Amino acid sequence: MTIHIGAKPGEIADTVLLPGDPYRAKWAAETFLADVKLVNEVRGMLGFTGTWNGHRVTIQGSGMGMPSLSIYVNELIKDYDAKTLIRIGSCGGMQPQVGIRDVILASTSSTVSTPSTGIFKELNFAPSADFDLLHKAFHAAEAKGIKTHVGGIYSADVFYDERPDLNEQMTRHGILAVEMEAAELYNLALRYNRRALAVLTVSDHLQTGEALPSEDREKSFGDMVEIALEAAFK
Repeated sequence: MTIHIGAKPGEIADTVLLPGDPYRAKWAAETFLADVKLVNEVRGMLGFTGTWNGHRVTIQGSGMGMPSLSIYVNELIKDYDAKTLIRIGSCGGMQPQVGIRDVILASTSSTVSTPSTGIFKELNFAPSADFDLLHKAFHAAEAKGIKTHVGGIYSADVFYDERPDLNEQMTRHGILAVEMEAAELYNLALRYNRRALAVLTVSDHLQTGEALPSEDREKSFGDMVEIALEAAFK
């Protein structure tokens, strides 16, 4: 048991899926896992452990933004020895070829700052995904006929962004989408020699203003969870 995760030793699986929203963690666990057990509800940040095709999996909410995710991932790695950590979340598309409901597999994540910025100091470290997870996730998505993009994303440290000039340069340089957590997940995974990947569903688009209707989100997010699980275990 840690400050922010109330699970007992042995209750966290080696593979952890990390949605930002704790209620999405609950939905994903109840929808995709068998023998589900609530293992964490500290501060309402729900975590569940169950099995998928016989493999133990934990689905733990990580909150919004890199500082929140950093807390949970640090504890999952240092105190529970999690080996594979896959973010499953939504993102905003930034390229014309990226459509609503498409899946993005983040090979790298650019950012202005993360909780790790103080460690790197003047170095512009480029955190990247685990290639084996990325490769397997791409083939899982391809087999399902899901339109999928692989490339760099942007992890923002603010939601209400007032830097249209920065967005313009990221779009110019091929950034596929924006979200708020992946860069620090990749930093921590590389620091502690763990596997990490961000599997993201495009829920809205910065260029077109399109947004995924709420009633359609469950099916699209379900595809993302299945891709993450297959990448982890196949």
